[in-house]
Amino acid sequence: MLEDTRTRSWPSWQLLGPAFVAAIAYVDPGNVAANVSAGAKFGFLLVWVIVVANVMAGLVQYLSAKLGLVTGHSLPEAVAAHTRTPSRIAYWLQAELVAMATDLAEVVGGAIALYLLFDLPLLLGGAITGAVSLLLLTVQNRRGQRVFERVISGLLLVIAIGFLTSLVVETPPAGAVAEGLIPRFEGAESILLATAMLGATVMPHAVYLHSGLARDRHGHPEGPRLRMLLRVTRWDVGLAMLVAGAVNLSMLLVAATNLQGRDNTESIEGAHAAVRDTLGPTVALLFAIGLLASGLASTSVGAYAGAMIMQGLLRRSYPLLLRRLVTLIPALAILAIGVDPSRALVLSQVVLSFGIPFALIPLVRLTNNPTLMGDDTNHRITTAFGWLVAGLISVLNVVLIYLTVTG
Repeated sequence: MLEDTRTRSWPSWQLLGPAFVAAIAYVDPGNVAANVSAGAKFGFLLVWVIVVANVMAGLVQYLSAKLGLVTGHSLPEAVAAHTRTPSRIAYWLQAELVAMATDLAEVVGGAIALYLLFDLPLLLGGAITGAVSLLLLTVQNRRGQRVFERVISGLLLVIAIGFLTSLVVETPPAGAVAEGLIPRFEGAESILLATAMLGATVMPHAVYLHSGLARDRHGHPEGPRLRMLLRVTRWDVGLAMLVAGAVNLSMLLVAATNLQGRDNTESIEGAHAAVRDTLGPTVALLFAIGLLASGLASTSVGAYAGAMIMQGLLRRSYPLLLRRLVTLIPALAILAIGVDPSRALVLSQVVLSFGIPFALIPLVRLTNNPTLMGDDTNHRITTAFGWLVAGLISVLNVVLIYLTVTG
């Protein structure tokens, strides 16, 4: 439902929101697993990855939102309009695989949180996480996007409190954090984790989603209103990524400060136990609550993105329950067969990282198309940075494959 007519007289701060929904993708349980593992194993070594990934994500999310505002189409719809049917179906299949990896991380994370809080079996916790996400999607479907944005933004606040509290209790050494800003690796495992962190930060489904979120909230404006909304969108993206970046950084810093050298910190359960032992039960409780809010919010946003991808690329609508089950069932199957959940989380982020070029390359090409974008075509510098982001992530993935095969 387009809300352009309702927002015409609102002050700019009331136009914020779409980027905060997309930002949930950047603080999902996959981020927790990847960032905690990186901090516990390598200390402050990979701080720079979070900073670089957050800057990349800000550029990418703005381009996605700009595409939706200027063209009136979501990224999946724009891709479908510029590809033939066989290519469109193949593109949808890879996007669907990425959506399944996304849901795996989010449902497993919610299940782990419910286990930590209430000692529920992982399979039951996963089913509850999926059911709650369906309820949140129903809110969006029946009450509109603005109500959904408020609910998700509220959960983002809970996530921020849950993870930033740990950082306040035990402040990391400033010198070590500054040293971590120097780009470097230490072996194949650090590259694997860096790739997972990139996959958890620059997430493909968030790239697809933001174009539709901006279009559905603001419509297809023109003239002065478009100029104003693009300006507001830059603020929206900047603030949302600032919050998401702070949460991601806090995860790694807490692990590097308190968990490095401790046993059994590679799993989220082990990290939670270590946080409880080092920082106390209250901080551990907030950690688990933040993880639960992350799982519930991110799986809802992920399913919303999946529906937009399917509708845009297959050019037809599907029932909400069917869309939810398509990606939920593989996640529940992983829980049912007993795969280590924390390892599954990290590997799911690697799968997401492989899907990033398929989202970024069309996004950069489309927003650099004068026929499509008119006066809002990317500046040459913006296009250059866009190609740099896509190229850097692609090269990192090739190096990861080589080291995995030969190592």
